[in-house]
Amino acid sequence: MKDTPTNKILLAHGGGGRLTANLISNNILPKFSNEILAQLADAASLELDSPAVCFTTDSYVVKPLFFNGGDIGKLAVCGTINDLAVAGAKPVALSLSMIIEEGFELGVLDKILASAAEAADGAEVSIVAGDTKVVETGAADGIFINTAGLGTKLPDVNLSFGRIAPGDKIIINGTIGDHGMTIMSQREGIKFESQLASDCASLAPLTCRILEAAPGVKFMRDPTRGGLAATVNEIANSTGHSIELYEKDIPIKPAVQAAADMLGFDLLDIANEGKVVIVTAPDTAEKVLDVCKGHPLGAGAGIIGEVAQSEDGPIVELITKVGGRRIVQMPYGRELPRIC
Repeated sequence: MKDTPTNKILLAHGGGGRLTANLISNNILPKFSNEILAQLADAASLELDSPAVCFTTDSYVVKPLFFNGGDIGKLAVCGTINDLAVAGAKPVALSLSMIIEEGFELGVLDKILASAAEAADGAEVSIVAGDTKVVETGAADGIFINTAGLGTKLPDVNLSFGRIAPGDKIIINGTIGDHGMTIMSQREGIKFESQLASDCASLAPLTCRILEAAPGVKFMRDPTRGGLAATVNEIANSTGHSIELYEKDIPIKPAVQAAADMLGFDLLDIANEGKVVIVTAPDTAEKVLDVCKGHPLGAGAGIIGEVAQSEDGPIVELITKVGGRRIVQMPYGRELPRIC
């Protein structure tokens, strides 16, 4: 009995039969070809050269699925790699699982898988396991992706809130708000003279280089949902220290600022997908900047703040361009749904 050719996902593609096998062999395996995945075992068997590993998981529900600078496939791979990278690990392997809506076009799926594969190859990471489920039309808004990542801990790296002290410098590797405002402008159909593009990228090549060259680095975090505001508030609340940010030193693209002004957003709250916030000892800050500026992902790096002694409890203050001060609060969380 021959299978009827189709260019769309059917419920039967998730049923574990011939169509499932066809989807795996024709659409998935060719994109992520490697010896471990090719075994099609229930669990990937990995040989690691480190006694310490980092493990993370994340899910991606971005809308629209394709945006300037990336798509849900690239975003899923880069986002999970970045979670490992800022934990002080060298990413090694990922799983990638999909929940796909019935009627989803196979051609679109192939583009997403090819993008995910390109991002993984670029970061020298293998996708070694995965799963596919199909749900009824209207139940998944096209496609949702879940990833898990495994990385080997870099030697002699200790990143933790407990190491942060007053006087430490806060560095970011480039402009803020690019991803979130790109998603929102495309969703709202707004065009600008200078086209917005997501900063979606794998940070591991940069973070590994920083951690090898600058032992004074104490903490890293990628400012995704909630943006820079959420990240520095988390640092303040977890350490008991206050944070001072320098508005004049926070890098922002003019088109991104214009989009935020038009749509009524504070860019401190807006998500990034290729940025890392670094807390480092004062005597290591210049070394971190040198490493950043020697890498394409860190060309716009700068010191944007400092950890301060807290007298009345931990707060985050923005020192404005005119010398005033305003409190930067933890974002409420509803401003930008479905951005990653």
